[in-house]
Amino acid sequence: MADAAVNRTRGRTQRVLIAADKFKGSLTAVEVAQRVTAGLHRVAPRVEVEALPVADGGDGTVDAAVAAGFERREVRVAGPLGDEVTAAYALRGDTAVVEMAEASGLQRLPLGVLAPLTASTYGSGELLRAALDAGARTIVFGVGGSATTDGGAGMLAALGARFLDEDGQPLPPGGGPLRELATADLSGLDPRLASVDVVLASDVDNPLTGPKGAPAVYGPQKGASPDDVVALDASLAHFAAVLEKAIGDRAAECAVVPGAGAAGGIGYGALVGLGASFRPGIEVMLDVLGFAPALERATLVITGEGSLDEQTLHGKAPAGVAAVARAADKEVIAVCGRLALPPEALGRAGIRRAYPLTDVEPDVARCIAEAGPLLEDVGERIARDFLV
Repeated sequence: MADAAVNRTRGRTQRVLIAADKFKGSLTAVEVAQRVTAGLHRVAPRVEVEALPVADGGDGTVDAAVAAGFERREVRVAGPLGDEVTAAYALRGDTAVVEMAEASGLQRLPLGVLAPLTASTYGSGELLRAALDAGARTIVFGVGGSATTDGGAGMLAALGARFLDEDGQPLPPGGGPLRELATADLSGLDPRLASVDVVLASDVDNPLTGPKGAPAVYGPQKGASPDDVVALDASLAHFAAVLEKAIGDRAAECAVVPGAGAAGGIGYGALVGLGASFRPGIEVMLDVLGFAPALERATLVITGEGSLDEQTLHGKAPAGVAAVARAADKEVIAVCGRLALPPEALGRAGIRRAYPLTDVEPDVARCIAEAGPLLEDVGERIARDFLV
């Protein structure tokens, strides 16, 4: 039986807005919307469904923008280990959505290879340069899912900065070599950056270094050993100190700004070198994707992601969608692969009910392998509970 509160939506034209993130490792955000829609229409074939796949700045951000009507642009750039890869950004008018994971993400590493000390964000800088070449005046720079911990040094080098050792030679790529940095020169940065609004879109608020900094919190998932974490933290602290000598106090101030530690410190590079402003990723993306008018048309909102857990409540896409929808007095339910939040936590987030795939299929491995068909079954359940 559906909650009594949803009965107020019955008796009038139903319009469902599906604004879900990807199920990582199983389905893209676009596929999630397609599968839920198929399930809804099995039970309620005449219900109107609008799909607006969302992302919080991490991997999948470009795909979400393209689904919302942006043009997909592909360029050849350096991957995190220097080999060339094909990466995409999205463009609509003079607004570009650039996803650093497209160039410098973990998925760009060869299978089984991690390079915490040497992986570089150079290709992310090349992606930003491609957006500038395309005429972008506003760049939403989504960061997350990185393979790198270089403080954005590679990105800045691709855009014209110079980082030299004591012999005046360019530093090798990666965060490890930053310990040898003697001179930083940002005067050669692409002059177009001065007239472009760069928005750093991220779901994390870590500083650059320290116990909550990029190496300590995120280094291990990139393959960093305890010794590597210590070395990277020292390297990034040295990087900030050399930059402070080059450009003044702003370099030190940016190192402690929330978001500086995003994506291995590329947030810091964007703040200090690109003049970026930091905003929560889902907040930025909802604006860019046109969520507000879609929400106004909806009577029921379905959001979700692969795992609804404590991380969801701290800036992830479903929490952002639910917060905006609740403020507009819209009912919100969620779909997910697994649910690790109690009903009261969901309620505080603005989510009335969650539908995990594990309620349909308790075997987690099968949930991952058969996420599409199972999500259609969940869509049927939602339709029965809320739409008929």
